[in-house]
Amino acid sequence: MMKILLLVCVLTACVCADHHDSAPLRLADAAAAQAFIDSADVAVIGFFQDESARGHTEFLDAVKQMQGLPVALCSEKEVWAKYGISSDTISVFRKADLHQEHLKLSEAKKVDSAGLLRFLIINNISYVTEYNQASAVGIFQSSVKTHVLLVCAGGRSSSDPQQKLFRDLAVKYAGKLLFILVNGADKSNSRVLEYFSLKSADLPRVGLYDVTLDQKWLMAAGEITTERVQNFCDSFLDGELQKQRDAEDKTEL
Repeated sequence: MMKILLLVCVLTACVCADHHDSAPLRLADAAAAQAFIDSADVAVIGFFQDESARGHTEFLDAVKQMQGLPVALCSEKEVWAKYGISSDTISVFRKADLHQEHLKLSEAKKVDSAGLLRFLIINNISYVTEYNQASAVGIFQSSVKTHVLLVCAGGRSSSDPQQKLFRDLAVKYAGKLLFILVNGADKSNSRVLEYFSLKSADLPRVGLYDVTLDQKWLMAAGEITTERVQNFCDSFLDGELQKQRDAEDKTEL
């Protein structure tokens, strides 16, 4: 009997520990909130008065489906004031484009888990964002309208040196350029390859697209190095790529 009771206690403790580990971090003060925001490419804070607030339950349901996304809760008004929060709000803090997105729940016509999940997916723009139908919405809604694309023969990989190179450069150009990873092997991305006149055999390649100008540039084929990609990016920011395009257009006329 004693062994059975002991086993039940151990199992209960494990369940409680798992439940606790999965619960969002609670931020007690402004310093903790800033440290949390600084700790990740994208950080989400649910500013709720209490657990009965509109959207609280739906928010917790939504974040359970966003594995790997840092999420915290905060009810401290000192922290609310620091970030300009006046009522229950879900906020996304992004480093890639130096942007804060605030969803004021009192102004939302409908609040459900599916809608909040979509909000989180769309706004999950990191230093290097993998392109897909969901992320495309957030990418094109960003205030940063110039996208640097690494078109690869596969998806995200933590061991790929070119993707690491891309991430390192993305930090340097935060707020100026968005760095996008495109899986060229995914059939849904075939239009991206067509737009840059690329075939699978050409990959990997680096391209640049400016939303405002609706123009594209393709970095010359060759080894993808930090120096070459940085020069390519700087050429756009300095206006050199645009001048080359203008010269080519005049020559064609």
